[in-house]
Amino acid sequence: MKINTFNHLWLPARQNTSKTLLILHGRGDSYHGFEWFVNELGISSINYLLINAPDEYYFGYSWYDLPPEQLPGINRSRKLLDQLFQELDQQGIRSNDVLMFGFSQGCLMCLEWGGRTHHQLAGFIGISGYCYDPIVLGKELSDTAKNTPWLVTHGYDDDLLPYHETKSHVETIISSGLPIDFYSYSKGHTIDLNEEFPLIQQSIRKMFNL
Repeated sequence: MKINTFNHLWLPARQNTSKTLLILHGRGDSYHGFEWFVNELGISSINYLLINAPDEYYFGYSWYDLPPEQLPGINRSRKLLDQLFQELDQQGIRSNDVLMFGFSQGCLMCLEWGGRTHHQLAGFIGISGYCYDPIVLGKELSDTAKNTPWLVTHGYDDDLLPYHETKSHVETIISSGLPIDFYSYSKGHTIDLNEEFPLIQQSIRKMFNL
């Protein structure tokens, strides 16, 4: 797999398939930070594409700047994701065989890009994130996004992204027509392995019809 848009890690399935889990990390992290996630999932029948965000941020990378300068980076990263899907299509991986997973900033990119895209994906999973402007996004939702399965989760004890704000964002987007299944957990800004992770694993299998 040759991708020019992003620095990336490609982990092919044990069998020939175009089904691909695309993983977007959070601020200050890199694709290395989610290699454990791939191993923990234990789903060997799909490909994994882990990508680094475009901006350097300390020892990792970022999808966009800190407030109040988020929007230029968000829009730039959305365009880069458009380019990525063009590259994938050119190499025989159709968008309907791709499931986008994002954590924190990666979750926001799932919402901001996925809510507007006209590419039909297998699904979207966003963990511990938020939306830049849920009212604007709600007005710009694509019909394709409204007919795609979505899972979004958040922690009651998240000290970086307050639970009530994310919950309000999700409720606004749902009211605009995005079919999000929203789940809440007693966790901080992380992935809970006991209750949340099994749901993520189950949702990936369901969205890919495995």
